[in-house]
Amino acid sequence: MRRAHPAPPAERLRRIAAAADLFATGTVAGLTVPDYCHLVSRVGGVPITEVSSAVERIAERLRSLAAGLDQARPAGAVTDWRDPLTRGAGRAVHTRRGDVFAVHAAGNHPGTHSLWPEALALGFRVAVRPSRREPFTPHRLVTALRTAGFGNDEITLLPTDHAGADNVLRGADLGLVYGGEDVVRKYGADPTVLLQGPGRSKILVTADVDWRDHLDTLVDSVAGRGGTGCVNTTAILVEGDPTPLCEALAERFAALPSLPPDHPKAVLPVQPASGARAIADYVSRRAAGTRAWLGADTVADELGDGSAVLRPSVHQLDRADAPQLGTELPFPCVWVAPWRPEEGITPLRDTLVLTALTTQEPVLDALLADPTIANLYVGDHPTHWMRPGLPHDGYLSDFLMRTKTVVRD
Repeated sequence: MRRAHPAPPAERLRRIAAAADLFATGTVAGLTVPDYCHLVSRVGGVPITEVSSAVERIAERLRSLAAGLDQARPAGAVTDWRDPLTRGAGRAVHTRRGDVFAVHAAGNHPGTHSLWPEALALGFRVAVRPSRREPFTPHRLVTALRTAGFGNDEITLLPTDHAGADNVLRGADLGLVYGGEDVVRKYGADPTVLLQGPGRSKILVTADVDWRDHLDTLVDSVAGRGGTGCVNTTAILVEGDPTPLCEALAERFAALPSLPPDHPKAVLPVQPASGARAIADYVSRRAAGTRAWLGADTVADELGDGSAVLRPSVHQLDRADAPQLGTELPFPCVWVAPWRPEEGITPLRDTLVLTALTTQEPVLDALLADPTIANLYVGDHPTHWMRPGLPHDGYLSDFLMRTKTVVRD
């Protein structure tokens, strides 16, 4: 991979766009799109309608990579030292920080695979270590990229155990790693690794806004897209008494059906029954001392085939600094707590996405200024809202690239 020479930028983008079309509409490695969606749904436990939707979102992002890279690049930088702007007064040139990029992929949702192809577009050679939970999406995408013209020394899939995964990461110049707190502890001090850890996404509702007008968004933020992502809401903080909101959330969540993941009306994630019971047991321990509106006893709803639906959980806390607020789990699980303005934004920190249902500009100023809050959505926007060209946890190219001054005669 180090010896490989990347194609010119325009050709790389053409290949990625062709791969996007093949990924979303074609037969890849013998699998049609419906075959692939069914496989991911049954094995990964993601509702099949969400898998199908993710296919379209991945393809859309890959087709729009050129515009996204332009938005991410510093306004004063060019992409090639041959650009006429480098003559005379000079110019900044956007350049790679290495040649080989390793990805320890996530398996909770297919949509995570819309991010790393950006490195391929920038000229990196990319090695993807798939998740054991769901290797089908990266296999399909890597195969589509090769079919579109990338060599197997430019993009490769490397299924391996944890020890092998560490070797892949050490062999690369830069790496992207998904995981929980254990991954954060392991790689947090390594400047060559970009971590995609727990999102702990949150919603703030202040007293000047009636949460009843936004209940659909609150429910969707917690349980939308299967409720498994780092952008799904983990905690809701409410100025005033959170009891009525907890009651309304529990009523809405209790009405969601328990269905196999490949059922066309499935909306909740499914796991092997033993794993689901283990998650329920963890919720029971973690929720000690809270008020359960939908508790651990309803989390694992077994389907009778060795699997279980992970049903939503709603717990009410008595203070904004309760330790449960930082607990993120792979299903719709939300912790609801009271918030007072005098507590400031401290309870809202360490958040990937924060939706602020407030009209208070000083609060919004403080939230935007806080470096531990990655994204701020103001008003009626679910925390899982995304759009191609906008950063997820900063732009990936912020990590992959640097600017060099070039001046020439």
